[in-house]
Amino acid sequence: MGCCSSTQLKADQSSLHHANSSDRVKYEGLNQRSEEEVLQSSNLKMFSYKELSLATKNFHNDSLVLEGGFGSVYKGWIDVHTFAPATPRSGQAIAVKRSQGHTDWLTEIIYLGQLRHPNLVHLIGYCFEDKHHLLVYEFMQCGSLENHLFKRSTSDEAPLSWKLRLKIVLGAAKGLAFLHNNQEIKFIYRDFKPSKILLDSDFNARIYGFSLAKNGKFDDRGNGSTRVVIGTNGYAAPEYIGTGKRRVPLFRLCFFG
Repeated sequence: MGCCSSTQLKADQSSLHHANSSDRVKYEGLNQRSEEEVLQSSNLKMFSYKELSLATKNFHNDSLVLEGGFGSVYKGWIDVHTFAPATPRSGQAIAVKRSQGHTDWLTEIIYLGQLRHPNLVHLIGYCFEDKHHLLVYEFMQCGSLENHLFKRSTSDEAPLSWKLRLKIVLGAAKGLAFLHNNQEIKFIYRDFKPSKILLDSDFNARIYGFSLAKNGKFDDRGNGSTRVVIGTNGYAAPEYIGTGKRRVPLFRLCFFG
């Protein structure tokens, strides 16, 4: 996660519906295992609050790169090998997200703690200490696709070339195809849009943001349904908004925008 400029961006407020906690975190693995077992088996680094505070200069405003309804994101630095806090530009850049609630925090861990793909953002670890719910991601140097399409920081900033746009589209498509064709974890992503596509320093696309993902029931053709419709106006498929049913491949194409 990251941002190309110091401009603080507000989150998209056009969600169709915010589901309750039980709808968003339903996942068959969690039903069979306790939350503690899920965290221990996620292969993620468990950070202390003190470590992340040191890594982000005590969550200083200078380290804040993104804020919105989903929480706040700070840039920090850790040692590449030990994951210990490091001084700026002396280790690996990370994005530390303060989650707004326990459910969203846990859902990210459930999915990104198991899924690995070149076009998914890499979740490095987490912190759950007192009332702090923190997630640690790789830092995406060039921010979100939404920034480059709609929120360029300066009027003289050049728009993305068509070659780069094609590269980003193909990368995002590969990530989405991986998610919807995964044979082990059957779920519906439900919130695919430009703000959910992050870009590294070479403009490779990474999908992030799994707080609205939900375990789904699918038939032999890959169609699925949910009880509560969640998404963003302009990106969610019309038949999904009207019926809550996900039909392949129309659902994917409409979410792709």
